Amino acid sequence: MNLQPGVAQKLRSTRTWIALGVLAPVGMLAVSALMLLDLRRDAWDKAEQTSKNLLQVIKRDVARNVEIIDLTLQGVIDNLKAPGVAEASPALRQLILFDRASTARDLGVMLVLNENGDVTIDAAGWPARRLNNADRNYFQAHKANPHLGLLISKPLVSRLTGSYIVVLSRRIDKPDGSFGGIVLGSLKLTYFSHLFDQIGLGHDGAINLYLRDGTRLVRYPYNEADAGINIAGTPIFDRFLQERTGTSVGISARDGVERHYAFTQVGDLPLILNVALSTHEIELEWRTKALVITAVVLTLCGLTVFLSLLYGRDLRRRVALQAELAKLSLTDALTGLPNRRKFEQAFEDALDRAQRVGTPFTLLIVDADHFKRWNDRYGHTVGDEVLKGLASCLSDSVHRPDDLVARVGGEEFAVLLPGTDETGAVHIAGKIHEAVMALGVPVAGIDAGAVTVSIGVAAAAGGETCEDLYRKADAALYEAKGQGRNQTRCAAGRGVGQRVLRMVGA
Repeated sequence: MNLQPGVAQKLRSTRTWIALGVLAPVGMLAVSALMLLDLRRDAWDKAEQTSKNLLQVIKRDVARNVEIIDLTLQGVIDNLKAPGVAEASPALRQLILFDRASTARDLGVMLVLNENGDVTIDAAGWPARRLNNADRNYFQAHKANPHLGLLISKPLVSRLTGSYIVVLSRRIDKPDGSFGGIVLGSLKLTYFSHLFDQIGLGHDGAINLYLRDGTRLVRYPYNEADAGINIAGTPIFDRFLQERTGTSVGISARDGVERHYAFTQVGDLPLILNVALSTHEIELEWRTKALVITAVVLTLCGLTVFLSLLYGRDLRRRVALQAELAKLSLTDALTGLPNRRKFEQAFEDALDRAQRVGTPFTLLIVDADHFKRWNDRYGHTVGDEVLKGLASCLSDSVHRPDDLVARVGGEEFAVLLPGTDETGAVHIAGKIHEAVMALGVPVAGIDAGAVTVSIGVAAAAGGETCEDLYRKADAALYEAKGQGRNQTRCAAGRGVGQRVLRMVGA
């Protein structure tokens, strides 16, 4: 092949090869920089999604525990108004008032105080312990305002136990509407530390729970000195108040560490929850990769051909690694089931498709009964075996390609059943109960039938969002828990949804 003299001269020019030798590494450096930025963005996306998932799990647990205590308080007030209670003997009255004894975790004391602040009835037994709490802020607040409803106190030291607690209280009115005292239940701050201890947030990660006035109820890692501190007026807390839920990056007023905050208000309660991850730790893995990649690229810049080959191989490995990471990000490491992120994607797509086509769609929420008992008694290793066994039972109970079983958090699972109406879903629920009845963990001496689950069923009625349908199923699950567990409950609606569905062996 004969080249024109001008082209041949340029190819023989040292300047040309130097230019090519410079441009090639520069191009490779530019590509590497873009890839590192993409990896950095992935690290932040992963951290944000992890924070939001943790936030929802913690929020649901706290809201449910507070709701259980509040229901118990309201039950005491209702029973006080019941005919004949006032005339009953003190011991019998104590039994009547607390017949709805709360199952909330880390519940401390439950007391009824008269209008003078003296303890008149004690859930712990009769006679009531001698105590006067008329000087407590929550007592004074109820006395001054008859419309407070449920009041959550600032952290304080219990006069009975000497430990830090938060008091939940409601006002008791006399028949004429005047102040008749309060009923209260105390929640130990250890409840929050036990809940948060199960979560790994890194060395500088933190979880905070605040009252809306800026008072910190508890911080993880737990330190008694943090309880009761008020951060109202700081830029970060002002952001928490302005937006019901969201994310932000800021420097902590407590220790000066820059963190990524995911925050939300806990239902209708005057509580604000946030999960904070250190921005340094979010980028730590990425920075390590960035240093390694930069060193490799700079070292191999002088060997253009070898660098090209090496970079091509490295790129293929990186694509495979990213694909594997993407797969892992949608899979629960313990059970091998799709995780909550995958569940939310599939849930939205399946419900949208069912509403467009007009086919039935049903959601099952499955929760292991008394799972904390297994962990406390046998340890987390056996608890993990129970969870893996439950995952297997659920997977074996559905067989269609479009059905999806996912672990959505803790001991809670979800089952998507596209093309299945409520009757079919109840049948699937029955199969799940039968499979779980046969589940045992021989290494821990847990025989078949010891592990049970409660199931909430919600069928799409048209026009609902994923959140609406999930809330209905979760409410049905909560009803199943409240009615004795080891049963299936359907969300209020037509047909079988109006009946209690107790499975064999329940």
